[in-house]
Amino acid sequence: MTKVALMPSRTNFTATVNACKLCRPMGAAIAFRGIEGCVPFLHGSQGCATYMRRYIISHFNEPIDIASSSLGEKNAIFGGAPNLKLGLKNVAEKYHPTLIGIATTCLTETIGDDVAAILKEFRNDTANPEDLPILINVSSPSYSGSHMEGFHDAMLAAVSQLASEQPPVTGTLNLLPGFISSADLRYLKDLITDFGLQATVLPDISDTLDGPSLRRYPLIPKGGTPLAAIAAMGGAALTIEFGPTLAGRKTAGTFLEERFGVKRHLLGMPVGIRATDRFFLQLGEASGRKTPAKYRNERGRLVDAYVDGHKYLYGKRAVVYGEEDLVVGLTSFLAECGIKPVLCASGGNSGRLQDAITEVVRDVLPEGELPVVRDNVDFHDIENEAAALSPDLLIGHSKGYPLARRLDIPLIRVGFPIHDRIGGQRILHLGYGGALGLFDTIVNTLIGEKQKKSSVGYSYM
Repeated sequence: MTKVALMPSRTNFTATVNACKLCRPMGAAIAFRGIEGCVPFLHGSQGCATYMRRYIISHFNEPIDIASSSLGEKNAIFGGAPNLKLGLKNVAEKYHPTLIGIATTCLTETIGDDVAAILKEFRNDTANPEDLPILINVSSPSYSGSHMEGFHDAMLAAVSQLASEQPPVTGTLNLLPGFISSADLRYLKDLITDFGLQATVLPDISDTLDGPSLRRYPLIPKGGTPLAAIAAMGGAALTIEFGPTLAGRKTAGTFLEERFGVKRHLLGMPVGIRATDRFFLQLGEASGRKTPAKYRNERGRLVDAYVDGHKYLYGKRAVVYGEEDLVVGLTSFLAECGIKPVLCASGGNSGRLQDAITEVVRDVLPEGELPVVRDNVDFHDIENEAAALSPDLLIGHSKGYPLARRLDIPLIRVGFPIHDRIGGQRILHLGYGGALGLFDTIVNTLIGEKQKKSSVGYSYM
């Protein structure tokens, strides 16, 4: 393996170098995009909305409008209420949304704008407030947390502000899958239908951020979780929420449990055999049905693939990075198929990543071979750790590509953002089918690396 020079020590080093996370309001904007008829709105400077639109479009290859209150220097002194009210009026008149999801930014949090009070004034000052779209708001300063805090807080805001106080008893399932790909969401919705269940999936970006080509650009794309379904979530039989690092944190799932008594099951993302088995067990208990044959066959093909590809993967060393809960799921998958995760890293800072990683690998890896786990890190920190661990591959999003180049090892692109390849929104990570696709990609990438670096080359495996 090519030797690389370590980056400078963290001693007396205070800057962030290539952050391993994104800003909090970006996560809120993506989450709001998964609600039917919603326009995401950032209360802050125009640059915030422009940056986030560009970033999201680069990954999804879909247009996305994010409105802005477009604050300037004078608003930092006098407050942003007039801009926010004017911006909401303009969006309501031009887009005719059913809902506007307002997320704050660094500037408005710093100057102390009381968004809830401003929205109340806006409604009271409007001649016909019944004609206004529904307005919900979430606090999402970029200097606190990551895009995942913004995402989950936006979903908590949606449920707490939209759920009916006296919901009808529906006996359905609430599924809070977290930030996953559009392909993952389509897979989950098909899976739920195949189990004979009815579910509210929140948020749902399966169509709103991965739609078909249309002759005319829609200001608000079709799709997303219906508002009526969100209003009725308190009458569901149970909630399944993905995210082991969410334990102990207030989320949409905990709100529904505390306010309406909807039992919450917190699961890891169903990546790989063991985690998917646990998810299927929950669906079986909820539906009273056995796993449909097509998924049993998927599982069997995945086991067969593990056997076929084990000789290429066994003992390989991987660095995994990205959003905390996705890192946990990928680590579980890698460990069970023979790859040794040597470093699991995230820019998130839940404080629960170490325990979650230990939980998913302790029955697979010997105690002395548990991976190094680092949270609240950037790629400066990841590189200093990774270079000494001699990894064979990196697994994560595109922001790790410079590190992969310096280490001269391949990068398996998963998660968000993927900017240097096409189709990031169509990567299937979840279920037996998702694991099978990831497994083949990893095996073929390692075979390709071996061929490329062979002195003679070969064409038969």
